[in-house]
Amino acid sequence: MSCFVWDLLQDNPVIWQRGVNISCQSTWLKCTEMKVKEASFLWYLYLDKIYCLLSARNVKALLEYFHLLDVHHQNTLNDVLFYHFLSYVTNLKSRQIRMVFDMLDYNAVGEIGFEEFYLLVCILLSHQNNLEEQFMYCHSRHVFRLLDINGEQRIGPTNFRMYRFLFNIRKEHLKEFFYGFGLTDERRLNYKEFKIYTIFANDKLKEKQRRETEKQERRKKFKSQIKNTVYQVAVIRRFWNKKIGR
Repeated sequence: MSCFVWDLLQDNPVIWQRGVNISCQSTWLKCTEMKVKEASFLWYLYLDKIYCLLSARNVKALLEYFHLLDVHHQNTLNDVLFYHFLSYVTNLKSRQIRMVFDMLDYNAVGEIGFEEFYLLVCILLSHQNNLEEQFMYCHSRHVFRLLDINGEQRIGPTNFRMYRFLFNIRKEHLKEFFYGFGLTDERRLNYKEFKIYTIFANDKLKEKQRRETEKQERRKKFKSQIKNTVYQVAVIRRFWNKKIGR
């Protein structure tokens, strides 16, 4: 079922027909880290850490939740329902919620369906589980289409800045990527170049995780050695005390 939803997203014919003006969003957004609120419905959903998708059982539960939110019984959520949903399950500000809605409302009809809702939930959960780079790598085509607000099949620094809070796009990774490939900071990427960036960012994440794992293992090994040394000293001290008759 989850694969079926992704196929629907991939085949959406209106996904390129967006005309939102992004020229005014020229600075990196300064905002607190987005979080899924504890004890909300999304808190209990499990996101696969490899494919960044929900299981069929979770998708079914999410569909029932979507129907509960759809008070008008039109199989869609308008901007008001969407706003209350995101403000309830996340700590996003009003401006950010409107930006997310505009991003998902591909054809500017003022409402989103379950396919877009499912995609959003996967994005939120990947952010909550620190899997943003993995999500962008696994679903680079969908992320590229979301970031390509004007449907020009190219995305640049402005697009990254707008939704940095949602995908946790790291400015240092972008700079390193552009520098490594001899690109200027204002270069707009096509999909193939963006795909390379997702591979680059995902490799950086895995390298960081590997270093942290090695650091934790060294720390654990050091603590174990200290514990063994203290134990041996205590044994020697007890033996010596017995030997001298204390």
